[in-house]
Amino acid sequence: MVIDAWMQHPTPRFLAHDMFDSLRRWTGQELAPAEEIPIAATLAAMDGGGVTRGLLSAWHGPGGPMISNDEVAGWVRAHPDRFAGLAAVDLARPMDAVRELRRCVTELGFKGLRMLPWLWDAPPTDRRFYPLYAACVELGVPFCTQVGHTGPLRPSEHGRPIPYIDQVAIDFPELVIVGGHIGYPWTEEMVAVARKHANVHIDTSAYTARRYPPELVRYLQSRGGRRKVLFGSNFPMIAPEAALADLDALGLDDEARELFLGANARRVFGL
Repeated sequence: MVIDAWMQHPTPRFLAHDMFDSLRRWTGQELAPAEEIPIAATLAAMDGGGVTRGLLSAWHGPGGPMISNDEVAGWVRAHPDRFAGLAAVDLARPMDAVRELRRCVTELGFKGLRMLPWLWDAPPTDRRFYPLYAACVELGVPFCTQVGHTGPLRPSEHGRPIPYIDQVAIDFPELVIVGGHIGYPWTEEMVAVARKHANVHIDTSAYTARRYPPELVRYLQSRGGRRKVLFGSNFPMIAPEAALADLDALGLDDEARELFLGANARRVFGL
C-alpha cells in the first residue's frame, strides 16, 4: 500500500490564488482552470503513481477557505477507501478553530490538522497555535505543517525547523508533528529535530525522489530514520508518478521502502 501524506484536490479558487504565480512559472503549467476539477482527475493521478490512499487537506488562510473542510469531507465520503481528510482552521479565531478541529475529527472522521504558518505570517510558536496543539494531543491526531522555504510568494522565515518546530516539540512532547516539504534548505536541521524528538516526522512532499537532499536520503536509510519519513507528493503541483519516478535510485532496502511508502503513514495517521 502506497499512501500519499500530502496532497489536495484543488478548487479553482485555490489554484487561482496569486501566491501560486511562482509555482506556475516553475512548472510552466496553467494551474488555474475556470471550472471545477472532477475528483476523478485526482484519483487518476493516484492510480498513475500506484498510490492506494491519499491524505486530502483543506486550506484556510486569512481570506477564508480555499479548500473547505466540508468539501474535503464530501470527497472522503464519496471514496472512503481512497482518501482520508486533514482539517484546516481559522487561526485568527483560536476558539472557533479548536471547535472546528474537534468537529472535523469527531464528526467528519478527519485524521489530523494541517496548518501553514506562512499563510498567516506567523511562526509555529505563535500563541494562537497552542490551543490547537493541545486539542490535537487530546484528540489523538497529528499536527501537519510545512518546513523549509515557501515556494508560493510568501516569506520563508516561518519554515525554519530550528527554532520553531524544535520549540513546539519541547513544549508539547506528546504532539505528533509531520513536517512536510523536507525542510529544504534547512533539511539537515529538520533531520536533527526529527532525531531529537520521538514524535517529529518528515514528509517528502513537493520534491521528487531525484531531488531529495543527501542528508535526507541517509536518514531515510538509517535504522531510526526509516521510521520517521513519509512519502508525500504535493499533488497537483507534483503528480505521484513523477514524485516516485526515481525511487529505486535511493538504495532503500525492503523494510525502509515499505515504511516510507505506506507503513509510517498508517501508523502516524491511524489509518
